Amino acid sequence: MSISKGHAFILVYSITSKQSLEELGPIYKLIVQIKGSVEDIPVMLVGNKCDETQREVDTREAQAVAQEWKCAFMETSAKMNYNVKELFQELLTLETRRNMSLNIDGKRSSKQKRTDRVKGKCVLM
Repeated sequence: MSISKGHAFILVYSITSKQSLEELGPIYKLIVQIKGSVEDIPVMLVGNKCDETQREVDTREAQAVAQEWKCAFMETSAKMNYNVKELFQELLTLETRRNMSLNIDGKRSSKQKRTDRVKGKCVLM
């Protein structure tokens, strides 16, 4: 993983596996350790497989984790293509808001500096 170079993060777990949500804890802590405050970067907690009936992670439980981590929350189904597009639109919205707030003070944002160096490259992990 290249957390230090990341500008936004999607933490995905399966709603059918409580363990998958628990395993995100150390990854989230690593992001905080490397990036500092997550309030400065877009992070989304995403429950996948919401089309499944064998739910182990209640929506309210995941929302509580997202609130504790100060990140956005959404449930999706990659299989049914439910909320997948909306997930990336929300992440883009969060990143756009962050960049706008960085530009208010008149300084060049890190995204603008990065765009000057690297054009046309996108990395999804």
